[in-house]
Amino acid sequence: MRERLQSWGGFLASMVIPNLGAFIAWGLITALFIPTGWIPNERFSALVGPMILNLLPILIGYTGGKLIYGHRGGVMGALVTVGVIVGADIPQFLGAMIVGPSSAWLLKKVDDALVDSVPIGFELLYNNFSLGILGTILTLIALVIVGPAVETVSNAVGALVQGMVDAGLLPLADLLIEPAKVLFLNNAINLGVLAPLGAAAAEETGRAIHFLLETNPGPGLGMLLAYWVAGKGMLKDSAPGAAIIHFLGGIHEIYFPYVLAHPIMILAMYAGGILADIWFVIFDAGLVATPSPGSIFAYLAVIPRGQHFPVLGGVTLAIIASFVAGVVILRAFPVKEEEHEEVEDTSTASVPGVA
Repeated sequence: MRERLQSWGGFLASMVIPNLGAFIAWGLITALFIPTGWIPNERFSALVGPMILNLLPILIGYTGGKLIYGHRGGVMGALVTVGVIVGADIPQFLGAMIVGPSSAWLLKKVDDALVDSVPIGFELLYNNFSLGILGTILTLIALVIVGPAVETVSNAVGALVQGMVDAGLLPLADLLIEPAKVLFLNNAINLGVLAPLGAAAAEETGRAIHFLLETNPGPGLGMLLAYWVAGKGMLKDSAPGAAIIHFLGGIHEIYFPYVLAHPIMILAMYAGGILADIWFVIFDAGLVATPSPGSIFAYLAVIPRGQHFPVLGGVTLAIIASFVAGVVILRAFPVKEEEHEEVEDTSTASVPGVA
């Protein structure tokens, strides 16, 4: 079981890490040009939505397909990823990770079964039409089934988070919030569940703890610093820049690939998030509104009078806890070399766990 989990973790990493540069570019554009960014620009900020909704999932789908069946598999993965993108209104990173490699694997199986029977001179015709026909079928399936299914999962996670909050189990809500965040469901959780609850609470007391649960920049910063100290390869080298974009720019999505690349690091996020939430509950912390984007500067702007110690204390505790836990995890379970290098010879690869 441990080997199987490590295999899947490495496969996720190989889909995400080669695209870290695109994630960082998106993070910089978002941090700089959105209306609440450093230098707001309406024209430049128009890039933000198409990049996170379309470009980044397609890159992941292409990379996942390429790992299974080379460039031909990558084209299939990118094509079918468009189906899941159109099939839902949320960023489809999870959908891309599902359909990218699986569609390429199906194409490989079709080729294995038919390619030997293709008449000489018809190879190019077969290659184009087999990918086109199978791609059409799988893209339609992705649009109708996979995209809505991933969105249903997103809604279910949101309902579970709301149930925990309503039951008074605020710190335990982090058990669902952190995995949902790294699967890019953060906006669904924050804007769809926590922000409305926080707005209702803030009307009565002037502040709400709900605004702190998903937006806390502490756990992500601590985890990225742990990569900087104890990580390897591209993850280590890019962590300082990602930390600046995350903590100062408030673009939490920039750290999600670092967890996907080494899934056991979700434990570091739990350490920081849960301890911070317990701190917030003990000191009755709260913000007057949702910090947007979730940077430390946005936090300072919405901390009510007398709440600086409870709020910033929780952020600091989260940084320390996730950093310490992250360093321990990375030294006990170091990132393998193949988890941060793109595989060059992919024509004979297969989906982990699938014969």
